Amino acid sequence: MIPTETHTARLDLVPLRVEHADEMAVVLGDPELHTFIGGAPDDVEALRARYRRMLAGAPDPGVSWCNWVLRLREEDRPCLVGTVQATVGADGVAEIAWVVGTPWQGRGLASEAARGLVDWLAARAVHTVVAHVHPGHGASAAVARAAGLTATDVVQDGEIRWELSL
Repeated sequence: MIPTETHTARLDLVPLRVEHADEMAVVLGDPELHTFIGGAPDDVEALRARYRRMLAGAPDPGVSWCNWVLRLREEDRPCLVGTVQATVGADGVAEIAWVVGTPWQGRGLASEAARGLVDWLAARAVHTVVAHVHPGHGASAAVARAAGLTATDVVQDGEIRWELSL
């Protein structure tokens, strides 16, 4: 499965390119974005290297790594504001994730992007969408809920599994 550009009311979900690293290093540069996932922001060179690895594809040929940057159209100048991703298995299950840079949070952009991603996946051979959300991350739980996912009783690596059957 190869990611293609898709659109929501305010966002363009643009397939990831290495060239996005320059702008995304700024978007993802706030250490607060790592509160629940750990680690620290990548600098531009580390982000370029990570994007190259991601674009090379999963080592398992039955798995597709689909990654997009989020371009907000409503600003004076369209700008990148975050990412969404889906790891899609040959079994038709897609695990999704999202992140929106701190300056753009609280505007419903993550929810809009996640819904757009779920819609894109629904038009393909995906039958189940999964996300893992830290139990203390209320905003991310709200995004999962807005995208149609429901929390389960399954906890994996300290995170709650959310699911949607398409």
